[in-house]
Amino acid sequence: MNIALLTASGVGSRIKQDIPKQFIHVDNKPIIIHTLEKFQYHPEIDEICVVILKGWEEMLRSYARQFNITKLKYIVNGGASGQLSIYNGLNEIRKQRPNQAVTVVIHDGNRPLVSNEIISDALVTYKEFGNAVAAIPCTEVVFVLESVEGTQSTESLNRDVLRRTQTPHVYDLDAILDLHNQALEKGISEVAASCQLMQLFGNPTYFSLGSEKNLKITTLEDLEIFKALLKSKADDWLKG
Repeated sequence: MNIALLTASGVGSRIKQDIPKQFIHVDNKPIIIHTLEKFQYHPEIDEICVVILKGWEEMLRSYARQFNITKLKYIVNGGASGQLSIYNGLNEIRKQRPNQAVTVVIHDGNRPLVSNEIISDALVTYKEFGNAVAAIPCTEVVFVLESVEGTQSTESLNRDVLRRTQTPHVYDLDAILDLHNQALEKGISEVAASCQLMQLFGNPTYFSLGSEKNLKITTLEDLEIFKALLKSKADDWLKG
């Protein structure tokens, strides 16, 4: 069974609006619904779990009914960090699906332009290698600051061997849940992404297809780009 775990429990402080960014309407529907529809209509996704900000559960259920998101089965509150929010979602899925083999597809709820191709390639990569993380090449020159507060650098990285990770991330439910449990036992609770937990515990990560269009809406600029991409259409003469 393939279950999508969407994280949507952030308050959206960087976008500076009166409501969480996942509930901002674009083209007459909330951003979270744009994302949910991608997994609702993907034939290989069986169920959806959403980790949501406390107090917004009924709003999410109402929108899910309005937009016919029938695969949404589980809603759970987020934790004090992104890592703990994912952990809450993983535990809820295991609670609802005890003793059942589950592949979990973890995705940012505010990454609404994920494509069928990206989801499918992540599942294919997982089946071949045991995990998958959507990623794209780094096309810019990257420098390393001398300190967190620094404004200068004398060190750059080889961009040819760098990858910028996105979501979805795909794992065996029990395997990634065990890794989260190990992290908490060691006092690790602030890691932003499960793929970083994989790295911290010495596990390899295998990369699947990503896209520059698969952007994460964090700022007002991201929101404007999302709106533009929704209305864009590729010219017929451009080669794919």
